[in-house]
Amino acid sequence: MTLSPSVRPPLAAEVTAKLRGMVHTGEWPLNQRIPPEPELMARLGVSRGTLREAIKALAHSGMLEVRRGDGTYVRATSEMSGAARRMYQDHTEQHILEVRLGLDTQAARLAARNATDDDVASLRALLAIRDQAWTSGDFEAWADADWSFHEGVARASGNPLLHELYASFGAVFHQDLLKQQARPGFNGLPRDGHETLLDALAQRDGDAAVASVNRNLNSCAEWLAE
Repeated sequence: MTLSPSVRPPLAAEVTAKLRGMVHTGEWPLNQRIPPEPELMARLGVSRGTLREAIKALAHSGMLEVRRGDGTYVRATSEMSGAARRMYQDHTEQHILEVRLGLDTQAARLAARNATDDDVASLRALLAIRDQAWTSGDFEAWADADWSFHEGVARASGNPLLHELYASFGAVFHQDLLKQQARPGFNGLPRDGHETLLDALAQRDGDAAVASVNRNLNSCAEWLAE
């Protein structure tokens, strides 16, 4: 009996997978510069050409951004997020909000069914951070906590694909929040879509959770139309 030889993937593909893993696990945080080429070459035991081929592949997918003379930065935690990040640049805020409406309502309904007590406690802690940051005028921290809350609801849905799709909104969501915050009369602490949503999740009330999301996003749509 003749055994067919095992086929190894090309070295560049292996290195690409390793770099992808470092981003995905958070070893290389979002928006941070990755280690310089000599350090990565030594760590991975590969040539400069192989390393650059792997980095080029992840840059093409949107996960990394190569800045000539400055280094390479993490721009997304997955290929899906990277592709979405580039795609959102070609669409209006209204289009993005309409897509969010579908994801948010489904995440809310599933989270009302699947969220654990620990999930609810973590979400409540994020809202406390959000409130404190807004009150103190730390708008970066406020936007971070607000986004983390919404992403946490998607994670609590128990559907990992929905969570990954939702997480792809991270960069554009954060930027939009900060733009909205700068407009006169903006309310940075709406209860709909936040406290009322969390109360509905704690009570396992899917209909109330969806209604809270709808009220919040409809209010956002009216705000954008002004």
